Amino acid sequence: MEKIILVIHLFLAIGLVVTVLLQKSEGGALGIGGSGGGGGLVSVRSSANFLTRATAIMAGCFLLTSLTLAILAGAHNKRGINLDSPATTGEATEPAVPTVPLSK
Repeated sequence: MEKIILVIHLFLAIGLVVTVLLQKSEGGALGIGGSGGGGGLVSVRSSANFLTRATAIMAGCFLLTSLTLAILAGAHNKRGINLDSPATTGEATEPAVPTVPLSK
């Protein structure tokens, strides 16, 4: 299930990048696109509305898949981290008493 959601998440990420790059720049802050010429891929108002809606829908789905993957990843980690108790390796050994080397 996780792999399927991860693949969908990947496709949504790629789709979001493509739809954002296809949209026409409105601000013209960089001086490219925006006010130049009449042609272009997204010159009709209805297609701009479509791209805006598609971007919003894909962003919502991307958020949903992100939350789902985070919840599924948290479900795998059932054993929590306890910082109050010392780490154990499985063996119960008593601490070694330090020895002083004897001189001859």
